[in-house]
Amino acid sequence: MKKIYGEVCSLVLEGGYKRATKYVSEKLTIKATCRCKKGTMEAVLTVGKPNYAERQFIKLAKKAGGPFPIKKIQLKAWALKKK
Repeated sequence: MKKIYGEVCSLVLEGGYKRATKYVSEKLTIKATCRCKKGTMEAVLTVGKPNYAERQFIKLAKKAGGPFPIKKIQLKAWALKKK
């Protein structure tokens, strides 16, 4: 589990992504989210039950025949600023 925590956190802190989610099983997800405020950067690590959007993704993955745990970490990029 420590290896998964490190992978998820490093993608957020060093990779420049907003969120990284690892699906360990149908009932367990590990998610790291980056929060930035004027020069400071912190990562919030969440381990537990999947939220609504994650449950929808799991449902689609099962329908497509994907095995668990899902090997690829799902990444979400920062939103682009409007000009």
